[in-house]
Amino acid sequence: MTSRTRMNVYFDPDLLAQVEALALRRQVSKSAIVEAAVASFLSGDSADRLEAAMSRRLDKLGRQIDTLDEDLAVLGETVSLFVRIWLASTPPLPESAQASARAKGAERFEGFMQSLGRRLATGDRFLKELSRDVDSLQDNPSQDQRETDGEHP
Repeated sequence: MTSRTRMNVYFDPDLLAQVEALALRRQVSKSAIVEAAVASFLSGDSADRLEAAMSRRLDKLGRQIDTLDEDLAVLGETVSLFVRIWLASTPPLPESAQASARAKGAERFEGFMQSLGRRLATGDRFLKELSRDVDSLQDNPSQDQRETDGEHP
């Protein structure tokens, strides 16, 4: 039988309650729980646990980057499509109207920037709104889709 040395330690009451609960569940003494925890802390396996935790965090970051990449692709395509349609549908202005158009454009741009600032301050983002709109369209098919499917109002 191995000899043991007594040691008095102080625990936070919440931590002690967790140790007691674990000891009851595993049907071992509190000393055995504390001894195993200290041995684990002092052993070399903590490096393995740290590596595993780091790997999980890196995996999570990788998934978040993939999501951001998809969001950026959607935004790029959205802006590209908007500009393409706007350029195709907006006729050029005559020379005499260009000065007033620039002034009106500056005024509209200022309004746009203020609106964008308010929207960003609320935290409601275009891609979240787009996702909600797409989901609601899938839940409630349009009149055209119902007629295509053979349904009548």
